[in-house]
Amino acid sequence: MPNPLAGTTILDLTHVLAGPFCSMTLSDLGARVIKVERPRIGDDTRAFPPFKEGKSAYFAAINHGKKSIALDLKSDADRVVFERILARADIILENYRPGVMERLGYGWDTLHATYPKLIYGAVSGFGHTGPDAKRPAYDMVVQARSGVMSITGEAGRDPVRVGASIGDIVAGMYLTQGVLAALLDRDRTGRGRKIDISMLDGQLAILEHAVAITTTTGKSPVPSGARHPSIAPFETFHASDGLFVIAAGNNVLFEKLCVLLNLPLADDPRFATNPERCKNVRLLKRLIEAVTIDGTKAAWIARLTAAGIPTGPIQNMEQVLKDPQILARNMVVDVLDKHGRTAFKAAGNPIKMSDFEDRTSRAPAPDLDGNRGEILRWLDGGDLT
Repeated sequence: MPNPLAGTTILDLTHVLAGPFCSMTLSDLGARVIKVERPRIGDDTRAFPPFKEGKSAYFAAINHGKKSIALDLKSDADRVVFERILARADIILENYRPGVMERLGYGWDTLHATYPKLIYGAVSGFGHTGPDAKRPAYDMVVQARSGVMSITGEAGRDPVRVGASIGDIVAGMYLTQGVLAALLDRDRTGRGRKIDISMLDGQLAILEHAVAITTTTGKSPVPSGARHPSIAPFETFHASDGLFVIAAGNNVLFEKLCVLLNLPLADDPRFATNPERCKNVRLLKRLIEAVTIDGTKAAWIARLTAAGIPTGPIQNMEQVLKDPQILARNMVVDVLDKHGRTAFKAAGNPIKMSDFEDRTSRAPAPDLDGNRGEILRWLDGGDLT
């Protein structure tokens, strides 16, 4: 059975991460992605380390399976090619600063008038409206401005950035959602829509507890390290050989934890309810660690798991990539080279869907302008696999 988006063509002008993350997800779901890159330079991430045989593993991880053509949209000849692709595209994606596409003659109003079924997906630092719409931004900027950095790290220390580029990735996820919703809407109405995604908006949207705390109490939350600010016990704990996590997210789980640790705390008024546990979280942590410090991480994780209490190790990436659960879910896939050999590894598709193949490998990441001939033949009626 063909993948869900088979037959859908995406004209992808995006670069670096937010937009390419979206087009990667749509490609994994079966869409054909034609990546338009700058002549001679290409996507910035082609120059991002680490490299293998002169090619960027970063670029390959995000751009596998796409087709590349280099076009200068200020060149009349290249604009002809671009507009021929536009005429066959279902979706166009771009992550320029607002106004750039309009200056090129390809803004939403112009494209919608010419190609009324075309879906236009845009992602930028601050979106296409508001006083800061035209300001530049990167992941670090929106993590800082959104409040994410203000609650990340440990109390009393400098704010830190989340280790993953969540400013870009969350925006890419929301852009994917918007595109899929627009495809569904087009089936009903026959009309394309514009999706306007702001990286800053995306960061605020994921701060569910921080928004609730601030609007209810009038006080901004502060960093709480590994601890959840609204649930306890829900953090890291010391064993004899290091840290592991326990997440007892409700009273039933807390009672089970108390039984397993032989701690008479479930009926103690200081710990009987989650609000009281949160008030007394430091004392609760000390009482739990007085017990867990006498066993190893592996031993505690085994006992807690057997009792049905959520727990787990704190793994580094080498361990993650060998984790049996990760591997069983096909979440580490091969990115092939043009000869069909494994060139890189990448994260698999987390969207598992019945009756559709969850492939264990991905087609190669394209060379810059490497699919020009194939794309031009497709425009003249040939196949584009």
